[in-house]
Amino acid sequence: MTASAPSPAFPARRSRALLRAVAAATCCGLLLSGPAALAAPAPTSPAPAEAAGRGTLVSAERLYTLTTPRAVTADLTAAGFGADTVRYGVAAYRLVYRTVDARGLPTTASGLVAVPLRGAPRLRAVSFAHGTGSHKDDAPSAQRAAFVSAPVIAHASAGSFAVAPDYLGMGTGPGLHPWMDIGSETTASLDMLRAARAFAPRTGHVLDREVMVTGFSQGASAALGLGRALQAGEDHWFRLGALAPVSGAYDFGGAELRALLAGELDPKSSVVYAAYTLVAFNRLHVVYEEPAEVFREPYAGTVEALFDGAHTGQELMAGTPGTLDDLLTEHGRGLLTHPTGSLAEALRITDAVCADWAPRAPVRLYMASGDEQATTENTESCRAAFAGNGVHAPVTDLGTADYHGSRHLGSNVAATPRIVRWFAEPPRR
Repeated sequence: MTASAPSPAFPARRSRALLRAVAAATCCGLLLSGPAALAAPAPTSPAPAEAAGRGTLVSAERLYTLTTPRAVTADLTAAGFGADTVRYGVAAYRLVYRTVDARGLPTTASGLVAVPLRGAPRLRAVSFAHGTGSHKDDAPSAQRAAFVSAPVIAHASAGSFAVAPDYLGMGTGPGLHPWMDIGSETTASLDMLRAARAFAPRTGHVLDREVMVTGFSQGASAALGLGRALQAGEDHWFRLGALAPVSGAYDFGGAELRALLAGELDPKSSVVYAAYTLVAFNRLHVVYEEPAEVFREPYAGTVEALFDGAHTGQELMAGTPGTLDDLLTEHGRGLLTHPTGSLAEALRITDAVCADWAPRAPVRLYMASGDEQATTENTESCRAAFAGNGVHAPVTDLGTADYHGSRHLGSNVAATPRIVRWFAEPPRR
């Protein structure tokens, strides 16, 4: 979740045509060569995914260096974040790496790595998954001193090796972004960690096995998917250290869509999320054949094109109506109210991020009362699901946290320093 903003539309294309038009060939490239400052820990036998090339580093580019804590503080302050946890300067890099798309086919993705200057040689990784964006540049590796990159810089400046996947189809990744697809968010996040481990010795560091995992909004579900994969041993090296998701839509097909359709959330955000749900899920699961089945005119002819990765949040907001009644046909509203068929099956997977496993690592859930984009019922649903599986997951209510008039966005700002401090505590084992 986390509507950025949006757009007048250009001529529409049907979902199938749009997919064919933007289907991307996979990038190829060589693993960067060069001496390592430290030898990486000897690997055990590679997992099947790694043997297939997933997580292979294609390229690394230094984006900027914040040489002093004061420089880091300036960047965090410019993004609207606190800086009381800053200890080190930070170097930021964009990594491009091999992964798989939502259908399991080879592709590439990008992400941001932030490394503390003059930190310890061996570091724990922190993986941060960002919230919803509509443009390819709404990604950590594409922005500096910004909402999506600030948490990554905050964790690095406190002494962690911070890693943030851009997700498929965002940053420099080819193709369309499969929004709220937990499977591909998980593989992109896990493969980003593998690429970061390969890259770390070039910065004078090696990575510990324990990974601290966090994420905001859309990224909260992505973080849980990554945590589940790490605990299941899907990587031969990394293990889950702790989980700290923030303001997620963990019960997306239940609590979130119900609140959205009932008018309990911000009307404009609800319009954007309803449109994104139908368009994004249709690309993978065939929810409708023609946009006019679910979207009213004139939006049926324009709305799909708004989610092509080339339209900004401002364009998206300008290109969609102010109310769900103006956006959705009766059939479209019915699909979201009572999902059936392939949409229902996809939502069952999306909604299982808390329900189908029991984390063995410490978990803390963060939310803000009065969140206007992600109903707090999501967090209660997640807490209850974990409790049902014997896991205590305390909830921190961030109260009336505010960021440019949004408590949803404000929860990310307020939670970040709390999570940085928690992750910096001594190892739990």
